[in-house]
Formats: sequence, C-alpha cells, structure tokens
Amino acid sequence: GAKFVHMVYHFARYVMTEDMKKLSVGKLIPFAEAVMRGPEDMYIAKARHRVAYNKLLQILQREDFVIQEYKKKAQ
Repeated sequence: GAKFVHMVYHFARYVMTEDMKKLSVGKLIPFAEAVMRGPEDMYIAKARHRVAYNKLLQILQREDFVIQEYKKKAQ
C-alpha cells in the first residue's frame, strides 16, 4: 500500500545519500554542505520530488500487476 511505497522511497533516498557521501570524499564541496544547500527554486525541487515519487509508485504498481497476472496464469 501507500505506507510501503513511502518506506521504499525513503529507503532509496537513504541509499542515494550514502552513495553521495562516498562519492563526495575529497571534492571541493563537503557532503554536509552540499546536502544543506537549498535549491534555487523550491517549486521546481518539489515538482521533481513529486515526479520521482509518482514514477516509483507507477513502477511498483506495474510490477504488482505483472506478479498478479503470473499467479493467475500459474493456476
């Protein structure tokens, strides 16, 4: 349901953040500073967040549909 999708989204975000920490070692902008920087336009940032969240939801729904179809055909 929606709670599961929300949890998966936050887990994916955590994994990306940890990956960014590893990749930013030795760069000009420290990771903590890069994360704390706000985007220039919050409207665009929120719109990108909604698009990514909706895309993840669509992918999970499509995957669930395919699994349900395989189960029907297996019976």
